[in-house]
Amino acid sequence: MATKRKAKGAYMISAVAEMYGIHPQTLRLYEREGLLRPSRSDGNTRLYTDEDLERLEFILNLARDMGVNMAGIAIVLQMRERMEEMTRQMQGFVEYVRTEMLTRMPQEVQQPGLVPLRKRPNSKLQETRLGRRVD
Repeated sequence: MATKRKAKGAYMISAVAEMYGIHPQTLRLYEREGLLRPSRSDGNTRLYTDEDLERLEFILNLARDMGVNMAGIAIVLQMRERMEEMTRQMQGFVEYVRTEMLTRMPQEVQQPGLVPLRKRPNSKLQETRLGRRVD
């Protein structure tokens, strides 16, 4: 859904309602149901950020194009947030494992293309390069 937006800033409820062709009461309902969380000005006016508008576009896509009801929208949004959190956790874990492997791995193994075979008594570590023994 293409809309005209300012580069940065906050939008009042009437401007958002007009941009998306919805009634301001619909935006208030979405807030009451916990689907949107606009910030408030000192005068208690709802202010929608660019992130709020992206979330609204997603909500409207679910409601208008896919026919999802309010309860379904809430579940989809909750699952989406959980997946984003799990992705962040997995990225952190992968980075941790990568760092640990690099710090604990012996220097011989860190050379690309070398794979350790075994350590024999009274001999050097045998390695292979593309399946051939390196002496």
